[in-house]
Order: sequence, then C-alpha cells, then structure tokens
Amino acid sequence: MDNTAAKAVTTGTDGASAEHVKCLILGSGPAGYTAAIYAARANLKPIMYTGMQMGGQLTTTTEVDNFPGYPEGVDGTAMMGDLEKQATRFGTDVRFGMATAVDFSGKVKKVTIDNEKVISADAVILATGATAKYLGLESEEHFKGNGVSACATCDGFFFKDKVVAVVGGGDTAAEEATYLAGLCKKVYMIVRRDELRASKAMQKRVFNTKNIEMLWKHQTKELKGDKVVESVDLYKNKGEADETIVNIPIDGFFLAIGHTPNSDIFKDYLDTDETGYVKTIPGTTKTNVPGVFAAGDLQDHVYRQAVTAAGTGCMAALDAERYLGELE
Repeated sequence: MDNTAAKAVTTGTDGASAEHVKCLILGSGPAGYTAAIYAARANLKPIMYTGMQMGGQLTTTTEVDNFPGYPEGVDGTAMMGDLEKQATRFGTDVRFGMATAVDFSGKVKKVTIDNEKVISADAVILATGATAKYLGLESEEHFKGNGVSACATCDGFFFKDKVVAVVGGGDTAAEEATYLAGLCKKVYMIVRRDELRASKAMQKRVFNTKNIEMLWKHQTKELKGDKVVESVDLYKNKGEADETIVNIPIDGFFLAIGHTPNSDIFKDYLDTDETGYVKTIPGTTKTNVPGVFAAGDLQDHVYRQAVTAAGTGCMAALDAERYLGELE
C-alpha cells in the first residue's frame, strides 16, 4: 500500500538499512489500530508493524457482540478489517512484520523487524497484546471459535441457558465461572487439584453459586463434537490407581488458565510485573522509558476487552503526540 509517511533512510550500526520515523506502532489489535487512527490524524505519520497475527486476538473469535457501533454484532476479522481501513484512510503505513529486537537505551528508539530491518523512531507505541494460554490439545485448536473460548465476558452471551465448562482454579477461573453462571444453565469448573488457588473471597462466590459444579482432580483429555463442541472427555484422578475417563456433555469450553503478555523483547528496558505485563504510570500509557508507550492487553491484566484496549490506544497516541510536541 502507498506509504504516506516521510522517512529518512540511513544505515544501521550492523550495516542493515535503517529507516527513521516519527511514530512507530507495534501490534495491530484494537489498541494498535486506534493508536494509529489518532496518531495519523495528528500528522505523526505513523508506521505500524502488524505482528504475525494481523488483527490480534479478535481474529480468532467468530462474532463480536459487545463493541460499540455494531448493533447487530460483527465478525472479529471483519471488525479488524474496518479498523485497518480507518487507520490507512488517515495515512497510516500498515506493514506485515514482527519486532524481533529493540534498543530503547537512547533518545531515538531502535526496533529490529523480522531480524533484518532496523527502524528508528522518536516515539514507539507498543500494542503487542497478550496470548491466552491453552492446553495444547488438537481438538481445542479445532474448536476455537466454535465452542472454545478464552474470554467469558467476550463470548459468554452466546451460551445463554446452555451448559459450559471452565478450566482453571485461580481467581480468573473463579471470576469467569461466576460470570457465566449468571448466563448459563450450568457451569462445570474443571480443577486439576482438590482445591482452588483462588482467593478466599472468590472461592466463597463460587461455592455460593448453585449452578456451578466442581469437578475436583479432573483434567481435560479431549473435546468431542462435529462442527461445534458437544462434550468433553476428562481424566479423573489422572496418574492415580483409580484413574478413570468421564464424558461430560457441554456446549462451551472456556480456558481460564492465564495469559502471557507479549513483552519478552522489551524486558531489558521496560518495567514489568511478575507475569510480564508492562507497567505504565497510572492514568497514562507512559512506561519508565520516555518516548515508549504501552497500550492494550500488553499492560492490562484486569479488563482485557477490545473496547478498553481501543481506549488505551487512543491514550497512547495522545501521550505520544504530547511527548513529540515537547521535543520540538
């Protein structure tokens, strides 16, 4: 696509061609595209590298029903296509590629793309997101978007008055199970141990919810079904003398075993929490490195919604615009 950003091409220290831009955006989910829209409208001439999953996590879900502006719902991939069109309309240069290394030690930030090309930038907006943890089952991959989900608040509505299962024993699993219990006829919690790791308050909520049934010392063996999930085979007491396999009919299967923020290449420069989420100054998207801003699920371990990601993308662009204005 046409590149409307004015850029200077120099040579990197390793001999690779280097390109200098005013504003570089990494990641192409709701946070990245919203940042691009605002940055482009502010004449920051942003360049975006999409990452390997263009459109982010929303492209793995079939329908998005809770993003404002789509009264009939929208396919996740189609929605991200709309956001891309809006970003490019204002002049964002969207490129396919993945950041593989960064150097945030100087005033000018350097990012290596696909282990080859070096981009230097005055401001960098990080919107690389987080990756939901899955069990690694072949059937789990097969049913993604067709009964398998890693976000109850995103997809729970589609299972109203149905039977679902939640995998996990921590606070996230307990929270998602109680949320789903308000929508679904029955919720099974599949817990590998014989107790929950969740806080006492969350445990109390789970145990006081009548339509949640605990499946202690169970682990998932396989998901069954034709085009959609119809049941799950579980190991009961796996590895013990009384190990058995049980089959539970379900309509939906929710993973709640955590997310991994895509922050590994930034950790030498940016402050992160114990899980790897990038820390930002409260009320802003500013990181501990001036000129580097973090938006979306990369820095949000609480809400993890498309609309909140978009909101922080807007904040990041505004923060970047002010930072660049102060440089001038």
